[in-house]
Amino acid sequence: MSKPKVVLGVGGGIAAYKACEVLRRLTESGHEVRVLPTAAALHFVGAATFEALSGQPVHTTVFADVPEVPHVRIGQEADLVLVVPATADLIAKAAHGLADDLLTSTLLTARCPVVLAPAMHTEMWEHAATRANVATLRSRGTVVLEPSSGRLTGKDTGKGRLADPAELVDLARLMLERPDGLPRDLEGLHVVVSAGGTREPLDPVRYLGNRSSGKQGYALARVAAQRGARVTLVAAHTVAIPDPAGVDLVHAGTAEELRSGVLDAAADADVVVMAAAVADFRPTQVTEHKIKKTDHDPDPVALTRNPDILAELVAKRAAGQTIVGFAAETGDASGDVLTHGRAKLARKGCDLLVVNAVGDGKAFEVEDNAGWLLAADGAERPIELGSKARLATEVWDAVVALRNHGATSVR
Repeated sequence: MSKPKVVLGVGGGIAAYKACEVLRRLTESGHEVRVLPTAAALHFVGAATFEALSGQPVHTTVFADVPEVPHVRIGQEADLVLVVPATADLIAKAAHGLADDLLTSTLLTARCPVVLAPAMHTEMWEHAATRANVATLRSRGTVVLEPSSGRLTGKDTGKGRLADPAELVDLARLMLERPDGLPRDLEGLHVVVSAGGTREPLDPVRYLGNRSSGKQGYALARVAAQRGARVTLVAAHTVAIPDPAGVDLVHAGTAEELRSGVLDAAADADVVVMAAAVADFRPTQVTEHKIKKTDHDPDPVALTRNPDILAELVAKRAAGQTIVGFAAETGDASGDVLTHGRAKLARKGCDLLVVNAVGDGKAFEVEDNAGWLLAADGAERPIELGSKARLATEVWDAVVALRNHGATSVR
């Protein structure tokens, strides 16, 4: 199979150095990448770096390799154009159709998905001119991502920081899998997503936990934010995952802490997605010191049931609120994964339920996911194996269909 062809545009901002990490991740994951920097970008990162990492020549003007007509051909042949970083100047040129170098000419000729990842100071991002340019580009189908908040150049902090390279590569992969994967159809909605696995302490050292990495919940939050939602992410224990751009993050540890965070955030939420792996039980007693083998033969660990957060959300739901649950299942003597998922949907009473088969490298601690999407109206369909961002997109597609039309699109 031919490698997906990605054009990586690089604007002239300090965040240009992060484009090198994006480039490395794309090439190592099997993409053919052609880097098109602006002349200003080469003040931050030299052409030799981009050429060494991509294995492709780097030019900035339309006058290199003229017989190949690169200002037309590159855009025509690309499967995706990703600009990292997209400066205020570059966004303005793209919005007004200016084409004074190889990158901006390519933006005009590309008929594949185009994704711009902004990076600039907060004042520039919030300026009326930039907001108007972003709106213009989005109205034409260009995906302009929401930037992160955090440390900017110098001592400044605020919104305008480039999204993490790992996040950008995940979104690029999503756009290659699903070219329409980031419509702005969640604007005006407040979305709450839970993620990760809870940890229930036994002593100062040990805990009861699970293998959830949090990657699926983070993907749900990330995709929702880029589809226009105001997102609150309530995160239990996760692996080292960058904070999703444009998301309000609330940390939790135990099931009780996660319950408190989710219920507080859900009070004014339009959609709640319970993707966290919540421990069903916790120790009835937590010792103040580490339990040692040499102390005595330990007593059996007594457990008590944790609150059922999903059922409580359904019982307390506000009018018009949509609730999505997740079920990590294994088959047993009483039924297969899908049978248990259907029973959970009926028991919990949520609107949608994503059922994942777990174990043997499935769902937990991996990059891809698959499963089934079940709806309260009886509709169900399989979700094919793909990136967790792709699964997230399918969940949000079903949520939008349910809210807009009163029925899911899962048949």
